[in-house]
Amino acid sequence: MSYVANTASEQKAMLETIGAASVEALFSPIPESLRLRRDLAIPGPFAEQDLTRVMGRIASNNRSVDDLVCFLGGGAYDHFIPAAVDTLSMRSEFYTAYTPYQAEASQGSLQAFYEFQTLICQLTGMDVANASLYDGASAAAEAVLMAMSVTGRQGKIVVAETLHPHARQAISTVLANLGPRIETVPCPGGFLNPTEANLALDDTTACLVVQNPNVLGGLEEMAELAQKAHAKGVLLVASVDPISLGILKKPGDYGADIVIAEGQGLGNPLAYGGPYLGLMACREEFVRKIPGRLIGQTVDRNGKKCFVLTLQTREQHIRREKATSNICTNQGLYALRAAIHLALLGPQGLKETAISCTQKAHYLANKLLASGLVQLEPDRAFFKEFTVKLEASVACKWTPREIVDRMLKEGYLAGYPTGNWLVGKGDCLTIAVTEKRTKGEMDQFVEAFARVANH
Repeated sequence: MSYVANTASEQKAMLETIGAASVEALFSPIPESLRLRRDLAIPGPFAEQDLTRVMGRIASNNRSVDDLVCFLGGGAYDHFIPAAVDTLSMRSEFYTAYTPYQAEASQGSLQAFYEFQTLICQLTGMDVANASLYDGASAAAEAVLMAMSVTGRQGKIVVAETLHPHARQAISTVLANLGPRIETVPCPGGFLNPTEANLALDDTTACLVVQNPNVLGGLEEMAELAQKAHAKGVLLVASVDPISLGILKKPGDYGADIVIAEGQGLGNPLAYGGPYLGLMACREEFVRKIPGRLIGQTVDRNGKKCFVLTLQTREQHIRREKATSNICTNQGLYALRAAIHLALLGPQGLKETAISCTQKAHYLANKLLASGLVQLEPDRAFFKEFTVKLEASVACKWTPREIVDRMLKEGYLAGYPTGNWLVGKGDCLTIAVTEKRTKGEMDQFVEAFARVANH
């Protein structure tokens, strides 16, 4: 239906009902700096074409990632999105489809999700994948709940300090009023030491949660961590970058029990930070504990192939007390985009993308090191993302936040101030490089960084 604005009298009645003196008073709890400017001071009246021109001029003041050279990371990456992803995912039968409660009427969506699940299993080396979760952080929380259900252990959850803070916060929020305590293992060297992890594990621990590549960009000792965890009956939850699996060992091959990921980098735009896409896969023996939706393939009464929703042990259904999760749906459109993107790339395309990211990230890191303005922190193998520590001569003049702000004026999203995430990293900057970045852009980035740092 068409949008019809509330009249002044209707607004007055609504404000009186909720006890607010005015619209401004209603929004007064929101800091002034965060409020949308309501008065655009547009003179008028205008003819439609003139008003369109004025509004376009105002809108041009907004800056998006398309106006900048993006080296942002931390779960939000500027990967190339093939035009076919938009073309196919925006077909009306997909773009306007609601969540498929009536499976028999949703065969197209169900098949797409089934293919998505298959691709995620192939990508991760796991046996089962669900039809997606809300985002990477909520997937981490769901994985912890699942591990508690699988193991029957309610005493402790062990997480690496190098797990993304958003994931750690989501886990803490979900467990806030439940029994298990969360033990975060410090990672002063920029990675989870398997010996330190082993000391934190005991017979009350449900799972060990590790991110690889981690929040600093470094690679963890995943096979050894899996061995340490399994020796004590603990599940390993591996949080991964899907693109990295083009060249890194699959989680299923090094012993992960549950795999989670932020799927934004698979065919989905930065979109001002969301909504994004949560991925989850696990071993077959845990299939009845996995949260969310699973799509199955079967045959109808005429013997024709068809798709169904299956194993939906979720809180909306009648077995509420046995629900695995209160996740009610899935990120259908973004999961579709991820499936299209993976299908377009194929194994070789994914490998080439991962190699390109790795080579370009190392090129930029080496250029920055050669400038004498930074050092790697930690000096460790990395994939497409790395963290640098400002040299003392730079850190005494500028904070990483100030560096980022000044680089914006040069036309670059220069990365993320690591100190916002981790204690003791207040002089560090985390930088990501995707396949989109060119040699020229990286060379000019280093030149701009030097100008800003030496000013």
